[in-house]
Amino acid sequence: MRDLRDLRGLRGLRALVRRVDDATPPDRDRAVDALRALAILGVVLGHWLVTAIVPDSGGLHVASPLRHLPWLAPISWVFQTLAVFFLVGGHVAAKSHASARARGTGYRAWLTVRLARLFRPVAAVLVLWTVAAGCMLASGAGLETVHTLVKLALSPLWFLLVFAALTAATPLVARINPLWPLAVVLHVDLIRFGLGGPSWPGWINVAAGWLVPYTLGAAWTRGELTRRSGWVLLTGGAAATAGLVLWAGYPASMVGVPGATVSNLDPPTLAAVAFGLAQCGLALLVREPLGRWLRRPAAWAAVALVNLSAMTVFLWHQTALMAVTALGLLAGSPLPGLHTVPDGLGWVPARIAWLPVFAAGLAVCWAAFRTYEQGGRGSGRGGPRVVRVHRPAPKSVRRA
Repeated sequence: MRDLRDLRGLRGLRALVRRVDDATPPDRDRAVDALRALAILGVVLGHWLVTAIVPDSGGLHVASPLRHLPWLAPISWVFQTLAVFFLVGGHVAAKSHASARARGTGYRAWLTVRLARLFRPVAAVLVLWTVAAGCMLASGAGLETVHTLVKLALSPLWFLLVFAALTAATPLVARINPLWPLAVVLHVDLIRFGLGGPSWPGWINVAAGWLVPYTLGAAWTRGELTRRSGWVLLTGGAAATAGLVLWAGYPASMVGVPGATVSNLDPPTLAAVAFGLAQCGLALLVREPLGRWLRRPAAWAAVALVNLSAMTVFLWHQTALMAVTALGLLAGSPLPGLHTVPDGLGWVPARIAWLPVFAAGLAVCWAAFRTYEQGGRGSGRGGPRVVRVHRPAPKSVRRA
């Protein structure tokens, strides 16, 4: 009987894979979806690997292995993938806006659809954590602990705000040469670090820094980025990053480290932007082989399903981490890799062993909240189209 159920499950999975593959338009650039999925998953895994919630006498505080074990900085080079997300975002938004104009869809209608897809899932996160914060404070939890947890849970929202602002400005910034925002980042860092100026101009780089890969994405849409461009971006960005870290004093970690005097990401520095250029170049180089690999129906189905819930995964991955950490406290003693200070080599394999548990927690969050992202999608005017995998014969896969 069990073998029969397994066989039926396998057949159902194969049928789902076939439906997704058959529903995909032949001209769809599958590699773009794969790059977006990889960027989201890179951020999720990076946070799970470098964020430790450690209990102490004052409550809970966040620690990072990158502070105690700085030689682990290359981990941040692999999993800090936001530049790729902005590259894809600029490419997709520019293409979508051009298509909307060709159809006669107005800017307001186009923008409403784009932003609704970003912010519909946000409401659930805000409501849940507002209630959770109130309950924790009412139960006697320390203000510092509540602040730590809420800040960690809502930290992904800064990214959405920047991305939404750039999306809204797409008609204005789509034709900006990426060298212009790059020059802004260079001059801001020169004021901050080279001339000993105040730190507040660094926040200009929150817009300028992410505008660089976003405008690269728009240039990609216009056909201005070739394979040669990918090599130039990869080699030039990598060389600039190495020089800035080795000789200009920039941190080696491409993510923020608690207690560090300078963060490459908060706000973005010239080193982070140069590193992002290298990542964008690599993305352009792997696009064609990635597209060939995604002709396999199973590989493409996995990518398509991740993209259907990309914002849900992104918004709830920190909550999943904290839920597992909180449940682990019921064990009565600190669990290695979960509650212990990340100051030794043994912490690394212990934390890796927790990754499947974090993934299970995220799966619970996904099951509970995915409808906030998927429920409003459809084929309305100017809007994206999406495969409804539960239907026997969907007409199309979601348009970028």
